[in-house]
Amino acid sequence: MSTLATPQIATTTWNIDPAHSVAEFKVKHMMISNVKGQFAKVTGVLNLDESELAKSHAEAVIEAASIETRDAQRDAHLRSADFFHVEKFPTLSFKSTSVRLVRDGELAVEGDLTIRGVTRKVVFSVEGPTPPTKDPWGNTRVAVSATTKINRKDFGLTWNAALETGGILVGDEVTITLDVEFVKA
Repeated sequence: MSTLATPQIATTTWNIDPAHSVAEFKVKHMMISNVKGQFAKVTGVLNLDESELAKSHAEAVIEAASIETRDAQRDAHLRSADFFHVEKFPTLSFKSTSVRLVRDGELAVEGDLTIRGVTRKVVFSVEGPTPPTKDPWGNTRVAVSATTKINRKDFGLTWNAALETGGILVGDEVTITLDVEFVKA
């Protein structure tokens, strides 16, 4: 009598560790320099298929009101209806729809990014995941770094002001960077 080997499913679930993760952005200010900011409250999950990364899936949710740019007046303006309108749209979210290996250690993760209730396809260039590592408390962790660029106007973030000398106050292109650490569930 022979027995058939049951294939091992190598999918594992990992939760974002918000204390060791950050969602950052940068945008041109007055057409001459970059202003950076971050969102302090990021949650989400990674379903990692270790045998075939293309079958992996990720989701993340960011609390819009957790924005921090080191300027209280600017932060309040960004929370207002001119930008994120946090009372009406309390979260930003991302759900992956495909994962593609670009080269060893680099992935292209495509998915739906929702800001201000507007959803658009974006592609994140992702470094990682890192090899699993045990922390001092026995938890297993992995990390990724992901970057994409969007046009903020595509998401209804259209507020701007003309400069007296020509040009605009806020650039349209926004670079988004996520440095995320996950803990195995």
